[in-house]
Amino acid sequence: MRSLGIFVSALVLSWVLSSGVYADAGADRPNVLVVVADDLGFSDIQPFGGEIRTPTLARLADSGLRLTNFHTHTMCTPTRAMLLTGINNHAAGIGTMAGEARGPQKGAPGYEAYLRKDVPTIAALLKQDGYQTWVSGKWDLGGRNDAELLPSSRGFSRSFVLVEGSADFFREAPALAELDAINYRLDGQPVEIPEPFYITDVYTDYALEFLSELDEDKPFFGYLTYTAPHYPLQAPQAFIDEYEGAFDEGYEAIRQARTKRMRELGVIDVEAPAPASDLWPHWNELSDTQRAFETRRMEVYAAMVTAMDVQLGRIVKALDSAGRLENTLIIFMSDNGPEGGNPLDWADYYTDWAVENYDLSLENLGHPYSFAWAGPRWAEVSAAPFNLYKGFASEGGTRVPAIFHWPGGQLRTGLSDEYLHVLDVPATLLSLTGVQHPGDGERGFGNRAPEGRDLSDFLSAPNSLLPSPENVWEMLDRRAVRSGPWKLTYANRPWGKGDQWSLYNMEEDPLEQVDLYGERPEIVARLLAVWERYVQDNELRLVEGGIDIRWTNVFTHFSWSPVPETVPPDSLKRREDLQ
Repeated sequence: MRSLGIFVSALVLSWVLSSGVYADAGADRPNVLVVVADDLGFSDIQPFGGEIRTPTLARLADSGLRLTNFHTHTMCTPTRAMLLTGINNHAAGIGTMAGEARGPQKGAPGYEAYLRKDVPTIAALLKQDGYQTWVSGKWDLGGRNDAELLPSSRGFSRSFVLVEGSADFFREAPALAELDAINYRLDGQPVEIPEPFYITDVYTDYALEFLSELDEDKPFFGYLTYTAPHYPLQAPQAFIDEYEGAFDEGYEAIRQARTKRMRELGVIDVEAPAPASDLWPHWNELSDTQRAFETRRMEVYAAMVTAMDVQLGRIVKALDSAGRLENTLIIFMSDNGPEGGNPLDWADYYTDWAVENYDLSLENLGHPYSFAWAGPRWAEVSAAPFNLYKGFASEGGTRVPAIFHWPGGQLRTGLSDEYLHVLDVPATLLSLTGVQHPGDGERGFGNRAPEGRDLSDFLSAPNSLLPSPENVWEMLDRRAVRSGPWKLTYANRPWGKGDQWSLYNMEEDPLEQVDLYGERPEIVARLLAVWERYVQDNELRLVEGGIDIRWTNVFTHFSWSPVPETVPPDSLKRREDLQ
């Protein structure tokens, strides 16, 4: 495998040099900083109607462009693979999540669950064309047991990363029971972080160090990937204190208030959010103890987002002080919709693991040794006004807050509700930086050309329109197909039909409430043809009967508690009926 990686890298470099596109690394080419939040919901931050204080993001949004119809994949790893390669997740090697391959998927190309070595990253292409490249934050694309999968071997000159997808925020400890340890790597080598620390701050410290080392005469590509607000929910006490009592009104009231603010800001054009699911109890059905845990969860979640915003402010200030902010394209986005799952629902042994390794009391929630998650109802709030959340191909799972900020080169500012996709980002960055991609094949894996649209004209001309794309989602057998205003979705019961697709007109029904599957057979046929072509071109291995994705059922969230609690009987009845 090592020889393959070397061969591919040499092939790419040879192509770039022979093509004559090795541009002068002058100051006119933009710097690029891509900032990714982890499991942040559409309505969480201030510029998108949230009550969570994010002054740095508000500043970037006020002088930049808010993208109110920007889509990622349903989960973090496939989104990150597409963001760094420009090709779909199956072709990039993330056809499934680590440890989740089933049946014919095991050992099949595209289901490696790491970023394939024969797929060039945009970091590698930019580096070979004169860009200085660095990454700080979550990696989650392989490298735990193979150094050639680490960012130091994938085009990043400097790197400080958490190799795995999640970890404790205050100490070097895993957030997943199946891991005995987590790994931080500095330029590919193991590194220990002196405790105590708060990892959001550490990611920023390394990013600032990398920025300070840059040659000011050469452009840079930076990839800053925070793990906030991914579980376990943990934050410094000072930030938690800012939100004491802020969520006491409960899910429904806050979701309605956010929707109203979003409408006033022009972020959305709907009167009310999608109906809340009947799977879980409503706020007025919870006991006092359950409400105490629930409000505390969201207070800590909000604190994590504000703490991240403060750290991003340090980066923006440093760029400004160095005279680089004017010509730096900053792209901020979340990697998917908010997390509604209960990690303790993944497997029977998870609860015992959490009890043995963490302090799960209400008093400790959010502090070191706390293990908490937001849960399905707060995920509905974070995804407002849309339907469902992370793990689903619904709008709530894939439509995320995104901001483009580029004072020196971006004419389009304000808001745009143009449908955009994460695959459009790498295609645009390569265009703006004058770097060509070596891929020219439409099938196979490593020879693919970027699949997204070039947004250069869209950003530089306020009235520029984009061609309509066709996008496909599939992860753990949940699926969607988008073409123009039409969207097909497919999910297991009780969230979907389980054995049949649903069809929505997204221009008329962005909340996905009116299923037109039986009324527009011609549209269904056209989108199913797109799906079948995607299956063939990307060699999908679909598991007959679907995949048992228990860990996104979150049925245990309200019945689990460190103290004895029971779910309201009427809620249990609803749950049984819907299952």
